[in-house]
Amino acid sequence: MAASQTPATAEELRRAGLRVTAARVALLHTVREGDHLGVEAIASGVRDRIGHISLQAVYEALHALTAAGLVRRIEPAGSPARFEGRVADNHHHIVCRSCGVVADVDCAVGEAPCLTASDDHGFSVDEAQVIYWGLCPDCSTARSS
Repeated sequence: MAASQTPATAEELRRAGLRVTAARVALLHTVREGDHLGVEAIASGVRDRIGHISLQAVYEALHALTAAGLVRRIEPAGSPARFEGRVADNHHHIVCRSCGVVADVDCAVGEAPCLTASDDHGFSVDEAQVIYWGLCPDCSTARSS
């Protein structure tokens, strides 16, 4: 097993019904160590770990990991898809309108009222996605000076 293939990561992939490959392990580590990364940044991180990998292979691995619930895909309006490793909770995001930086925002603690829709139309709701928009501290400072 390669140094980057930790037993925990390999076991997670197996439990999810996915074949353990160096690319999937590297991708999972890259996403989890990153901060709401886009596909190009993920591909670069994977290449740093294992060498060459095609962009198509990265897309395919991201699709498999997202479908297995090991990675979460977010798509802020007007931005390319980004991926994160925080998947075990219902949290939200805040996006800077100027530079595009994304940060996590924890959902309300306790009953998670954000999962109670005013009208669920008969759906069994298991996730809510809220995106807050504004200016990050750096962009706010730059704008006011």
